[in-house]
Amino acid sequence: MKKLFLPTLLLAALAANAAPAPADTTAAIAATPAPAATPPAATTERKWFRPKHLMLQTGGGLGMVAAGAGYEFAKDRLETDILIGYVPKHYAGSTLSLASLKFMYSPFRLPVGEKFQVVPLTVGAYFSYTHGTLNDELKGQYSADYYWFSTDTRYGPLLGSRLTFLAPPVAATGQPRKISVYYELGSNDLYLASWLNNRNGGLGFGQLLTLALGVKADF
Repeated sequence: MKKLFLPTLLLAALAANAAPAPADTTAAIAATPAPAATPPAATTERKWFRPKHLMLQTGGGLGMVAAGAGYEFAKDRLETDILIGYVPKHYAGSTLSLASLKFMYSPFRLPVGEKFQVVPLTVGAYFSYTHGTLNDELKGQYSADYYWFSTDTRYGPLLGSRLTFLAPPVAATGQPRKISVYYELGSNDLYLASWLNNRNGGLGFGQLLTLALGVKADF
């Protein structure tokens, strides 16, 4: 019995010494590189024909409601807007549709905190064409020189200001987003000519002005 017991203990001791020790994973874990941070989305280059902003406004001589799109140049200081306006028959005697082109210049911007900026001054000019003016379709009713002014085209100066909210950029393209509210004071060739020719008892200065209120979204 004693002869069997001693070899058994020797075999068990040899087996214990031969078993491999568990691997030390601490160094492996420490050597594992941390996952790389996700890089910010690259800004997708805007195609030349794609507008920079959309806009919606009321008043300003461009329609009771006018909507359109625009482009920006010279580090967003110059803007060109194309708008389509509408005036119901109830307010104009006939239903009016207007096509307008605006040019605006913003010399500087003032940051207000991290998410807002003020554009204290915008100056520019516009040109508009109106379809549907009264008697437009009655050819020959009036002679060509009956009116000394055009009944369907207007142009004039603009002066305004803007408050802008700086929204997070578009996730898919990286393009910056801005939402602005603005006002514009304007006049037109007919108002100015009437005022200059009738300064004694004619139009008051306040009657020369139009007011537009609008919202603009850059994307």
